Parts: sequence; C-alpha cells; structure tokens
Amino acid sequence: MNQRVATSTTPSLGEHAAPRRGLRPGPVLAVAVLALLVLPVATLVIFSLARGYFYPQLIPGDWSLRAWRVLLRPGSEVWGAIVTTTLVGLAVVVAALAVAIPAGRSLGRHTFRGKRLVEFLLLAPLLAPPVVVAMGLDFAFLRLHLTNNFWGVVLVHLVPTVPYAVFIMSGVFANYDPAPEGQARTLGATRLRAFRYVTLPAIAPGVVVAAVLVLIVSWGQYVLTLLIGGGQVVTLPILLFATSTGGDTALTSALALITIAPVLLLLLVASRHVSRMPAARIGAR
Repeated sequence: MNQRVATSTTPSLGEHAAPRRGLRPGPVLAVAVLALLVLPVATLVIFSLARGYFYPQLIPGDWSLRAWRVLLRPGSEVWGAIVTTTLVGLAVVVAALAVAIPAGRSLGRHTFRGKRLVEFLLLAPLLAPPVVVAMGLDFAFLRLHLTNNFWGVVLVHLVPTVPYAVFIMSGVFANYDPAPEGQARTLGATRLRAFRYVTLPAIAPGVVVAAVLVLIVSWGQYVLTLLIGGGQVVTLPILLFATSTGGDTALTSALALITIAPVLLLLLVASRHVSRMPAARIGAR
C-alpha cells in the first residue's frame, strides 16, 4: 500500500521573517555631532550679518555687512592679531615638538623607574585651573623679565600644549619599529640623517596630529596670554573678549568666526592624518 507522506509547506518560524528596520545608532550619532558643530557656527553667521535681530524673529528682518567691513578694513586691529596669533602658535609648535619627540620616544619605547610619576607630572598642568597656573607663572616670569613680551607668551603656552604633544608622540613611538633606523646607522648614516630619512617619515602622521593639536590649543589661549602678555601681546582671543564687552553682537560674532575658522581648517587637516596613525595605548611599553 502506497502511503503518502504529507509535507508541510508552511515555512518555519523566522525562516522568512522580515528583517526589523530601525534607526541605527551610528548615523544618528553622526548627525547629532554634526548638528552640534554646525548650529553654533550657523548662529554666529546669522548674527554677524544681522541688523536688528530681536525675539521672536526666526530670521533677521534686515541684513548688513557692516561688521565684516569694520573688521577687515585696512589698518584694522584684526590683521595684527591674526599675525601675532599665528607667529605665537608656530613658535609654540616648534618648541613643543622639540620637547615632545624625544620625550615621547622615551615614554613610548622604554620602561623605567618613575615613569608613572613623569606621566602624572605632565598631566598636572592640565588638571590645575588655568588661572592658578597663570598666577604662579606670572610671579616667576616677572623675575625673569618675560612678562609683556612675545617670548614670554610663547613659553607660557608650552604649559598646556607640551603634555598633549608628548602623549601623542608616546603613542606613536609605542608602535614604532626601530629596526630600519638601526639598519641605517649600521650602513653608516649619522644619527641626524637616520632620523631625517628613516624615523621622521615613519612618525610623520603623528607629528602632524601633534602639531595641529598644539596649534589649536595655543590659538585659543586667553587667560595665560592675558596675564603673561599684559595686554601688550594682542592675539585673536584677547581681541575677541575685548570686543565682546562693547555690546556689538554683529561685530563680536564676525570676530568669533574669524577666530574659529583656522581651527576648523586645522581639524580637517588633522582628521586626514589620524586615520593613518596606528592604534596605540599611551605608554604601552
């Protein structure tokens, strides 16, 4: 007798279940971060171009380029502040990297007694309030005749910038392979030539990131510049705070945009090099 075996054509549970659709956290977070970055800048742009912007207006009723004409006219203090801020920042970058590269190599490649203490001392200036640091350094700089001048401001900017540069370079050197450098020395290259042609190209992305971060931190210094510079060294943050007390919202907003524009460009430069840096744990060795 032939028996027919009945087979079920009903799919098993979950075999053809439709995938659940929902918002993924990645894109949502990216949009939120982008909004936090764009909205303040967009607000400054609107205020810098507005002539009479009052609540509850959503957009200004009248627009004007008055603030930009005032700030960018020939002979404006803004041009001198831009030059001073740039020169201070570049000098700080050179000095900070001169300290950070050898210090980062020591912290990243070697283990020695007191290493944790050295790392803590590097972080100490970042943990203390800037006013306290500035007041303490002001007394020392007065004795050394380093107040109210360009080089005093450069030196005081090293306090908040060197720790960042050292720890970045420490992470870079934690993943650095010294074998090619040793081979170059074995073939007769001097220490300087080996560093220039072998070591520096290998650590270049980290150097660029450290330089950009140092320049950004130096660019935005207000308290240290004010106390040590004594009003004689006028950078963009000093000029911005002085302008903000005048009550001219359009002028303040336009100057704020001029101040942050180089920072945004530097962040774009740094982002291109961060992806080329190997992942590292600071002080891995």
